[in-house]
Amino acid sequence: MTQSTRKTATLLIDCPDRKGLVAAIINFLVQQYDVNILNADQHQDAELGLFFMRVEFATEAAGFDELSFRTAFQPLAQQFQMNWRIELADAPQNVCLFVSQYLHCLADLLHRHQTGEFHCNLALIVSNHESARPLAEFHHVPFYYLPVGRENKQQVERQQLALLDEHKIDLVVLARYMQILSPKFVDAYPRRIINVHHSFLPAFTGAKPYHAAFARGVKLIGATSHYVTAELDEGPIIEQDVARVSQNDQLPSLIQKGRDLERLVLSRAVQWHLDHRILSYANKTVIFA
Repeated sequence: MTQSTRKTATLLIDCPDRKGLVAAIINFLVQQYDVNILNADQHQDAELGLFFMRVEFATEAAGFDELSFRTAFQPLAQQFQMNWRIELADAPQNVCLFVSQYLHCLADLLHRHQTGEFHCNLALIVSNHESARPLAEFHHVPFYYLPVGRENKQQVERQQLALLDEHKIDLVVLARYMQILSPKFVDAYPRRIINVHHSFLPAFTGAKPYHAAFARGVKLIGATSHYVTAELDEGPIIEQDVARVSQNDQLPSLIQKGRDLERLVLSRAVQWHLDHRILSYANKTVIFA
């Protein structure tokens, strides 16, 4: 395949599990678009009887585009009762970062974007504090300071949603944004808001999980990245990691170890989302390698 005519795309599917699914999907791709399969992975949930598949492929077919694919694939999707989507690789996603006073996750994401780890357009940074402005300016990302209080929360959310709409944002990343989003905000971006929680969920929810973990004398601390839902800290978990602690770790060192984990789990979640490696179902996720 020549680089000038090759198009790449990712097909994501979940549906009731049954025989013949893989053959039907691959045969369609090969016969309809003469594809080259770059990567294919699948998963079965035996308890729920569900099938999940991710196929990354390349094609030189002249008639291949999103609309033609949707039209051609729909009969097969109906036959197997598929939930599915096709993601073309030609256009990078527009990403917005939300942050409050803690800047370690923001700094890590900005660095990874600058070094080319994330294939996306980092469109803007929104914060309820001014402390993130120097980082935004250093990385040449537009910065919007929108202070939030009880009396203006709804007004600020309207401003935030207007900014996201103006910049055609595909993904919102809460890089330690310490405000609770309203159900209306969350509903506007279903499975497109990623949060990092400074705890190994479902343990130690709330605002100060490190303090609670320290008081409990835990031997492991963790961090969790998850999709945001209307229920606080209850969205589908994307990634988690842990670090061992001991009686020698006082609260400051425990917090520092936790922040290192936060950087890792958030960056992995963002990368996997941008690469279309996540399928969400039943408040859980399937992560394709």
